[in-house]
Amino acid sequence: MGVNQTTGTLHHVELWVPDLGRATTSWGWLLGALGYTEFQSWPAGRSWRLGATYVVVEQSKAMSAGGHDRLRPGLNHLAFHVASPGEVDALVDEAPKRGWVLLFPDRHPHAGGPDTYAAYLEDEDGFEAELVAP
Repeated sequence: MGVNQTTGTLHHVELWVPDLGRATTSWGWLLGALGYTEFQSWPAGRSWRLGATYVVVEQSKAMSAGGHDRLRPGLNHLAFHVASPGEVDALVDEAPKRGWVLLFPDRHPHAGGPDTYAAYLEDEDGFEAELVAP
């Protein structure tokens, strides 16, 4: 069986969120700032696409009770490449206006170790996004 260029790459991520409006504000801003464009919209969800990959936020009626906890088994965070440390800094400066809080501020921007330049952001629903500069 032949392998094409997309085999093994991420197709999409779907986050079930308790409040679609809040998620659209926080994730829509962040994904837009990272180069994603609006892809799909329906009454219970939205998605943004970059290349062949897209990210979905959905307020599903099938969602069980309880909120997301990044410290429990399951998804801890999504990590995104960012072009430069300066862009990480600009996103961190804007993030609080868009529903995000900087995690580990005492160790920022090296919370991932001395050889990394990254920001760890958490939205109001407990989802974490990591922004990593080269």
